[in-house]
Amino acid sequence: MTLPKWRTVGGRRARPRRRSRVRALLPWLLGLLVLGFAFFAGLAIGRAVEQGPEPGGTYTRVRTIEPLTVAPAERTVTVTTTAP
Repeated sequence: MTLPKWRTVGGRRARPRRRSRVRALLPWLLGLLVLGFAFFAGLAIGRAVEQGPEPGGTYTRVRTIEPLTVAPAERTVTVTTTAP
């Protein structure tokens, strides 16, 4: 770390130059910009949650199920009867 260089004015030490006003305000302006962005992002998220569907509601789903084809059984049954 280096020490600031002091200028002498009329035999007295003078303070080093200050930063310009724009450079001094820049961190504050950036901070306000970030806070504004966070605020409006929070508003947008709050609105999205508020407008979402109500939990616990009913949900109806309609589906058409087509039956599978079943192959016929190949069995022969013989019935024998006697005449009376």
